[in-house]
This record gives sequence, C-alpha cells and structure tokens, in this order.
Amino acid sequence: MLTAAFGEKMELPCALVLGGFDGLHLGHRRLLDEAKKTGLPVVLTTMFGGKCGQLFTREERKFLFARAGVSAVCEVDLDGELREVSAEKFAEELFAHIPARAVFCGEDFRFGKDALGTPKTLKRYAVCPVFALPVVKTAGEKISSSALKERLLAGDLSALRAAGLGYFVQSTVEHGRQVGRTYGFPTLNLTPPPEKLLPPDGVYGGLCTTPFGDFPTIVNIGARPTFGVEERKVEAYLDGFSGDLYGRTVQIYPTERFRGIEKFGDVEQLKAQLERDIRRLKEKNG
Repeated sequence: MLTAAFGEKMELPCALVLGGFDGLHLGHRRLLDEAKKTGLPVVLTTMFGGKCGQLFTREERKFLFARAGVSAVCEVDLDGELREVSAEKFAEELFAHIPARAVFCGEDFRFGKDALGTPKTLKRYAVCPVFALPVVKTAGEKISSSALKERLLAGDLSALRAAGLGYFVQSTVEHGRQVGRTYGFPTLNLTPPPEKLLPPDGVYGGLCTTPFGDFPTIVNIGARPTFGVEERKVEAYLDGFSGDLYGRTVQIYPTERFRGIEKFGDVEQLKAQLERDIRRLKEKNG
C-alpha cells in the first residue's frame, strides 16, 4: 500500500491529499472526508523523519490509513534528498508521478526546501483543482502534529482525544520474563521502535485491540523497579483475556494515567495495587 516518494508512477486517477499525516487528527480527517466526496480513490502523503520522534510509526500508519479507507500512500522522507528539493521541483515530480484529479491540503500546508512551497505553488503546477481548506481548531488553537506531540510528552492524553487523535502503541507481542503469571497477572510485553513517542512513564488505564477482540487494559510504560528491571518497555494486563498472543500484533490505547511507576516492597504489595488499578479500570468501563 505504501510507495516511496517518488518511486513507481501511479496509473489510477485519484484524489490527492497532502500533508505530514503523522496520524489522523480532526484536521486530517476533514481533508480525507472532502477527498472521499469526489468518489475517486484517495491517495495521501505521509512524512517521516525530523528530530522529535513520531506519534505513529510506519507500521502504525499502515494500520490507520487502511482502516480510514485510503487507497495508497506516498512516503516522504524528510531526512533524505527530498529535504533539498525546491518547492517547484517537488510539485513537478508530485504531479508527474500521481495522476491527481483533485488536490486537498490545509491552507497552511508548506513543502519543499525551506518550506517555501504553498497552496499557491501547487495551483501553478497542478492540472486539476486544488482545495486549500481552513485549519481546524480546538479551544481556539490550531490542531497540529507538533502541538499534539508536546501534549503527549506532557502526559495530556485528553488533549489528544479532543483533537480526534486515537493514540495507540502497536507492536508484536514478545516473550517476557513471565513473572506476572506467577502472581495471577499475566502480561503482554511490547518493545516499540525508538522513534515512537510515548507518554511519560507511569501506569495507565486503557484498551487493547487484539485478533480476539478488545479488552480493558492496565498499561505500564517504563521500568519495573519491583523486579529490578530498568529497561523502558510497554507491559499490559488485559482484563478478561486468557490465551496466547505471542507473535501477534496488538494495539494498546492508553487513555488515562492512573499513577506513577512505584517500587513495592514485595509481590503481595504489587498485587494489591494492581487489584486496585483493575477496580478503577472496571469503574471507568461501567
């Protein structure tokens, strides 16, 4: 589904949506909705690179975009040669490789070297209509991926939800130490790639989507000091699930921070706290 920019030429006429698309917030979804109204297959651009990390990894974006009904994706590597391509050359290459019949972007969309390209630049090179839509705001502020990254790193998951961003961590379940099952709390162990932005370390309530359904979840992001484990990982207990998920891909949605990382005196103290966490999780889920 994903193609490198600007690799193989696309043959199918499409509605082209331009932007960074590190996830799908309300602004992105508005662009997609308008593009879908054309009745054409939807192709969008998504950008990787930079120094601040990613809200969603390459594999997570595949999951998001496929679920949103996107037909194809054009990847733009901001750390590669395209960073040095002028806005004019970028537009020429874009329309030479993608047979767009309509183009959608935000009125603040910028591209090309030094971000000199604007929607007006696109209109000079496109052989189809270009629609530059007003930015979407929440609480009077523009929704942007950079602002949402700041809110995530500050632990403000409610701000992400208000912006329509369903933040999750996707990874393959790996074999862990299998200590949790010895005291009645078997957990999933995930290692997100280093470019994945995570919320602050702590214990969160949330949801886990698996091939067998969705389950209320307690998520530990960070170290596990009670067992002397300092490595930062994602560990999750799925309430109501029993079975084997090793090697399976899951999505974990942390929605509320319950508490910080704690070092307990013994396993019984940890178990008592986890039971309190689960009661809180059940209350949140009715």
